Amino acid sequence: MKLTFLGTGTSFGVPQVGCGCEVCHSPDPRDKRTRVGAIVETDSGARLLIDTPPELRLQLIAAGIDRVDAVLFTHDHADHTHGLDDVRVFSMRRDAPLEMYGPADSLERLAHRFKYIFDDRIRPLPGTSKPEGRAVALRDRETTQIAGVDVTPIAVPHGSVVVFGYVIGPLAYITDAKAISDEIIEVLRGAEVLVLNALFRTGHPTHLSIPEAVRVAQAVGAERTYLTHLTHDNFHADLEAELPRGIMPAFDGLTVRID
Repeated sequence: MKLTFLGTGTSFGVPQVGCGCEVCHSPDPRDKRTRVGAIVETDSGARLLIDTPPELRLQLIAAGIDRVDAVLFTHDHADHTHGLDDVRVFSMRRDAPLEMYGPADSLERLAHRFKYIFDDRIRPLPGTSKPEGRAVALRDRETTQIAGVDVTPIAVPHGSVVVFGYVIGPLAYITDAKAISDEIIEVLRGAEVLVLNALFRTGHPTHLSIPEAVRVAQAVGAERTYLTHLTHDNFHADLEAELPRGIMPAFDGLTVRID
């Protein structure tokens, strides 16, 4: 299995517009962070896209991705979904709607926000095209086979809303969580690779902080944990140097192979 981080930044991205901080002007390419998204490629050849951030087209080109088999949405916030129109190339090549999975309430809002994508009655004019998606609601901790792969959604709190993390074989991918309960930690134990969001060093009402993410990672005990949804508060190199062994900041374009 292979995990590629398409984007690892917070909703502002890094650099932030008009920001004069040192991180936003860093020459280290790992300090350039687009909005959060990822690709999971299995040994069977299936490709699952996690979220459709605003920079999706550029992210896919940079990662050399020419096909995806399904989309997994964590939730419907703009920084995770507003590149959805860029899946048009995939539904065109399939000549069929692309299946899109996620929490029922998020899919309902996306179907309203992007009606032209989900409503089969809206047809493109002759000689034109549009992205086409088929929404499939998932249930918390109910394993579903997607593109031949077993995927288990894990509901976690994100402020006043609930988002889905995903367990895909030896990978556990969770972003935008505010807290991870002891019960969920037990579910995540056994993952070889864990992905967690980590925002500031101080507390935040809707996201894990870096210290909170480290504590969760140590409780889960995965061989490797990668932090994502990072802000311009930290240089990548500095954060990498201070994190405990086995816990690392991800960066855009990072590819992780999982046996």
